[in-house]
Amino acid sequence: MTNPDSSSIAREDAASTQTAERIAERIQDTGVVIGVSESLTSGLLASFLGAAPSSSDWFLGGLTAYATSVKRSVLGVTAEAVVSEESAAQMAEGTAKLLGADLALAITGSGGPEPQDGQEPGTVFIGIAASGLERPVVVERFFEGDPEEVIHATVGAALELLEDRLEKLLAEHGRR
Repeated sequence: MTNPDSSSIAREDAASTQTAERIAERIQDTGVVIGVSESLTSGLLASFLGAAPSSSDWFLGGLTAYATSVKRSVLGVTAEAVVSEESAAQMAEGTAKLLGADLALAITGSGGPEPQDGQEPGTVFIGIAASGLERPVVVERFFEGDPEEVIHATVGAALELLEDRLEKLLAEHGRR
Protein backbone atom coordinates (compact mmCIF):
# COMPACT_ATOMS: atom_id res chain seq x y z
CA MET A 1 0.00 0.00 0.00
CA THR A 2 1.24 3.48 -0.83
CA ASN A 3 2.11 5.83 2.00
CA PRO A 4 -0.23 8.88 1.90
CA ASP A 5 2.79 11.19 2.09
CA SER A 6 4.41 9.63 -0.98
CA SER A 7 1.14 9.71 -2.93
CA SER A 8 0.68 13.41 -2.16
CA ILE A 9 4.26 14.04 -3.28
CA ALA A 10 3.63 12.07 -6.49
CA ARG A 11 0.52 14.18 -7.20
CA GLU A 12 2.46 17.38 -6.50
CA ASP A 13 5.28 16.27 -8.80
CA ALA A 14 2.83 15.39 -11.60
CA ALA A 15 1.29 18.86 -11.30
CA SER A 16 4.78 20.42 -11.30
CA THR A 17 5.65 18.55 -14.48
CA GLN A 18 2.51 19.85 -16.15
CA THR A 19 3.24 23.43 -15.07
CA ALA A 20 6.83 23.20 -16.36
CA GLU A 21 5.49 21.89 -19.68
CA ARG A 22 3.06 24.82 -19.93
CA ILE A 23 5.93 27.23 -19.23
CA ALA A 24 7.97 25.54 -21.97
CA GLU A 25 5.13 25.81 -24.46
CA ARG A 26 4.44 29.45 -23.63
CA ILE A 27 8.06 30.65 -23.64
CA GLN A 28 9.00 29.08 -27.00
CA ASP A 29 10.13 31.62 -29.60
CA THR A 30 9.73 34.60 -27.24
CA GLY A 31 13.44 35.17 -26.60
CA VAL A 32 12.82 35.22 -22.85
CA VAL A 33 15.30 33.27 -20.73
CA ILE A 34 14.86 31.98 -17.19
CA GLY A 35 17.31 31.29 -14.36
CA VAL A 36 16.76 30.07 -10.82
CA SER A 37 18.53 29.84 -7.49
CA GLU A 38 17.47 27.49 -4.75
CA SER A 39 18.28 26.90 -1.14
CA LEU A 40 15.47 24.93 0.50
CA THR A 41 14.65 22.93 -2.65
CA SER A 42 18.28 22.02 -3.44
CA GLY A 43 17.93 21.98 -7.24
CA LEU A 44 14.53 20.29 -7.55
CA LEU A 45 13.01 23.33 -9.28
CA ALA A 46 15.83 23.37 -11.85
CA SER A 47 15.28 19.67 -12.41
CA PHE A 48 11.64 20.21 -13.41
CA LEU A 49 12.52 23.13 -15.68
CA GLY A 50 15.44 21.28 -17.26
CA ALA A 51 13.21 18.29 -18.02
CA ALA A 52 10.62 20.44 -19.82
CA PRO A 53 10.47 20.39 -23.64
CA SER A 54 13.09 22.50 -25.45
CA SER A 55 14.45 23.78 -22.13
CA SER A 56 17.88 24.34 -23.68
CA ASP A 57 16.30 27.18 -25.69
CA TRP A 58 15.06 29.16 -22.67
CA PHE A 59 16.40 27.75 -19.38
CA LEU A 60 19.80 29.20 -18.53
CA GLY A 61 20.26 27.05 -15.45
CA GLY A 62 20.06 27.04 -11.71
CA LEU A 63 22.30 27.57 -8.75
CA THR A 64 21.88 25.55 -5.57
CA ALA A 65 22.89 28.05 -2.91
CA TYR A 66 22.25 25.92 0.16
CA ALA A 67 25.02 27.28 2.35
CA THR A 68 24.75 30.80 3.70
CA SER A 69 28.29 31.49 2.48
CA VAL A 70 27.24 30.69 -1.12
CA LYS A 71 24.19 32.95 -0.89
CA ARG A 72 26.46 35.74 0.28
CA SER A 73 29.52 35.26 -1.94
CA VAL A 74 27.85 34.19 -5.19
CA LEU A 75 24.41 35.83 -5.10
CA GLY A 76 25.29 38.93 -3.08
CA VAL A 77 22.86 38.30 -0.21
CA THR A 78 23.46 40.78 2.60
CA ALA A 79 20.27 40.11 4.57
CA GLU A 80 21.05 39.11 8.14
CA ALA A 81 18.52 36.26 8.04
CA VAL A 82 18.83 34.06 4.95
CA VAL A 83 15.31 32.69 5.46
CA SER A 84 13.57 36.01 4.87
CA GLU A 85 11.77 38.16 2.34
CA GLU A 86 14.87 40.34 1.95
CA SER A 87 17.08 37.32 1.26
CA ALA A 88 14.67 35.93 -1.38
CA ALA A 89 14.64 39.31 -3.15
CA GLN A 90 18.44 39.56 -3.08
CA MET A 91 18.80 35.97 -4.32
CA ALA A 92 16.46 36.70 -7.25
CA GLU A 93 18.36 39.89 -8.15
CA GLY A 94 21.70 38.11 -7.87
CA THR A 95 20.46 35.24 -10.03
CA ALA A 96 19.18 37.56 -12.76
CA LYS A 97 22.49 39.42 -12.80
CA LEU A 98 24.71 36.34 -12.59
CA LEU A 99 22.90 34.40 -15.33
CA GLY A 100 21.66 37.28 -17.48
CA ALA A 101 18.08 36.08 -17.07
CA ASP A 102 15.00 38.04 -18.12
CA LEU A 103 13.10 36.18 -15.43
CA ALA A 104 14.77 34.85 -12.28
CA LEU A 105 13.20 32.98 -9.41
CA ALA A 106 14.78 32.27 -6.02
CA ILE A 107 13.64 30.05 -3.17
CA THR A 108 14.63 30.12 0.48
CA GLY A 109 12.80 28.69 3.45
CA SER A 110 12.68 26.55 6.54
CA GLY A 111 11.92 22.93 5.72
CA GLY A 112 12.28 21.66 9.24
CA PRO A 113 12.20 19.81 11.38
CA GLU A 114 13.61 22.75 13.40
CA PRO A 115 12.95 26.48 12.86
CA GLN A 116 15.59 28.48 10.99
CA ASP A 117 16.26 32.21 11.34
CA GLY A 118 13.19 32.42 13.57
CA GLN A 119 10.95 30.97 10.86
CA GLU A 120 8.78 27.96 11.60
CA PRO A 121 9.26 24.83 9.47
CA GLY A 122 7.16 25.16 6.34
CA THR A 123 7.77 28.90 5.94
CA VAL A 124 8.96 29.68 2.41
CA PHE A 125 9.96 32.85 0.56
CA ILE A 126 9.93 32.89 -3.25
CA GLY A 127 11.53 35.88 -4.95
CA ILE A 128 10.94 36.79 -8.58
CA ALA A 129 13.02 39.31 -10.51
CA ALA A 130 11.96 40.22 -14.04
CA SER A 131 12.97 42.74 -16.64
CA GLY A 132 10.62 45.67 -16.22
CA LEU A 133 10.23 45.20 -12.46
CA GLU A 134 11.92 47.86 -10.37
CA ARG A 135 12.25 45.47 -7.43
CA PRO A 136 11.79 41.73 -7.09
CA VAL A 137 8.40 40.49 -5.96
CA VAL A 138 8.52 38.18 -2.95
CA VAL A 139 5.75 35.81 -1.96
CA GLU A 140 5.65 34.17 1.46
CA ARG A 141 3.97 30.79 1.73
CA PHE A 142 3.51 28.20 4.43
CA PHE A 143 3.31 24.46 3.75
CA GLU A 144 2.38 21.72 6.22
CA GLY A 145 4.21 18.42 6.36
CA ASP A 146 7.60 16.88 6.79
CA PRO A 147 10.65 18.44 5.07
CA GLU A 148 10.17 16.39 1.88
CA GLU A 149 6.52 17.42 1.57
CA VAL A 150 7.44 21.07 2.14
CA ILE A 151 10.11 20.91 -0.58
CA HIS A 152 7.81 19.38 -3.20
CA ALA A 153 4.95 21.76 -2.37
CA THR A 154 7.37 24.68 -2.61
CA VAL A 155 8.49 23.66 -6.10
CA GLY A 156 4.87 23.40 -7.23
CA ALA A 157 4.09 26.87 -5.89
CA ALA A 158 7.28 28.32 -7.40
CA LEU A 159 6.46 26.94 -10.84
CA GLU A 160 2.95 28.42 -10.65
CA LEU A 161 4.39 31.81 -9.70
CA LEU A 162 6.94 31.55 -12.50
CA GLU A 163 4.20 30.75 -15.01
CA ASP A 164 2.13 33.72 -13.82
CA ARG A 165 5.08 36.14 -13.96
CA LEU A 166 6.02 34.85 -17.43
CA GLU A 167 2.52 35.67 -18.68
CA LYS A 168 2.78 39.19 -17.23
CA LEU A 169 6.24 39.71 -18.71
CA LEU A 170 5.11 38.58 -22.16
CA ALA A 171 2.01 40.81 -21.99
CA GLU A 172 4.11 43.81 -20.95
CA HIS A 173 6.41 43.27 -23.91
CA GLY A 174 3.62 42.61 -26.38
CA ARG A 175 4.57 38.95 -26.84
CA ARG A 176 1.19 37.29 -26.63
